[in-house]
Amino acid sequence: MISRFSAAVFASSALALSAISAQAASDINVRGTIEGVNGQTMTVKTREGSTDTIDLSGDWKISGVAKASVHDIKPGDFVGIASVSKKNGGNGALEVVVFPASMKGVGEGDYAWDLKPKSNMTNGTVAKAVKQVNGQTVTVAYHGGSRKITITDKTPVVTFAPAKKSDLKPHATVFVTAKKDGTKMSAQRVIVGHGGVTPPM
Repeated sequence: MISRFSAAVFASSALALSAISAQAASDINVRGTIEGVNGQTMTVKTREGSTDTIDLSGDWKISGVAKASVHDIKPGDFVGIASVSKKNGGNGALEVVVFPASMKGVGEGDYAWDLKPKSNMTNGTVAKAVKQVNGQTVTVAYHGGSRKITITDKTPVVTFAPAKKSDLKPHATVFVTAKKDGTKMSAQRVIVGHGGVTPPM
């Protein structure tokens, strides 16, 4: 599936990886629906119900997401998986991003994430993938450790896809890692959902 995308898309998506890797204290994740775009200013109705105004800085970039399948994930793939602990042990995936091979190793690690309370983000290489009746369990290895995560057939799984700046329009869903300075927010990268696929990050 990933081979369909051009090398140029892979290269531009490298910046998008920073949106799902360890962040500075001034960074904030914005998830929501676009209310409006005026020049390089975007207004987003967030999932929390607030309205955020984000300045798109300089030569800002955009990436889309395309649907992938849990059954496509195999040993050697580099992935980013948000997960939470399960009562019976291990972790259950909340979402999965399958990165192109050219991005392998970028942003590698395991750290707290804000998709849901007490969730984690694990960026690493699939060391082992065991198929199950409903999905599979993968062991994701990263520098200094590994995490065992169960991915079901209902878990959102995506990869990066081409997108145009014109895709930023009212009602489009977005994921943005923005820099917050007081009341002002700015970003250089937007991940937008289109074609019926929503950024699950």
